[in-house]
Amino acid sequence: MRIGELSRHSGCDVETIRYYEREGLLDAPAREDNGYRRYGDGHLVQLNFVRHCRSLGMSLADVRRLRDFQRNPSLACDDIDTLLDRQIEQIHAQRLALEALETQLRALRHTCENPNPHPASECGILQNLQQAAEGAACECHPRH
Repeated sequence: MRIGELSRHSGCDVETIRYYEREGLLDAPAREDNGYRRYGDGHLVQLNFVRHCRSLGMSLADVRRLRDFQRNPSLACDDIDTLLDRQIEQIHAQRLALEALETQLRALRHTCENPNPHPASECGILQNLQQAAEGAACECHPRH
């Protein structure tokens, strides 16, 4: 199949497929006499593997490492375990950071709860953002 067909079957953009190929995440396809790439079913499986890993938030470097394990299945899987443990730690840290960000945004949102329409000059959110821009404390980043 050509790259357009691979794109349709996988739901992956053509440029992304080319990028993954350049990065060594997909095996190089055969070339037709006219220079067009010719992908096989194995490329679709590889692409689906890469996309699945990416959907789990894995970096390209981690996906590349996992592809190395696919290419060398006799390697011990200790590094795979470590890779996943590191990914879990990163996700945990991101979750905590997002929870802190949510708290900050809620605090900022509560500075403007007037149900009646009012001019932007009276908006507590805008006032807090302006104060922060001027170096003062704001509701979302109070100084201790």
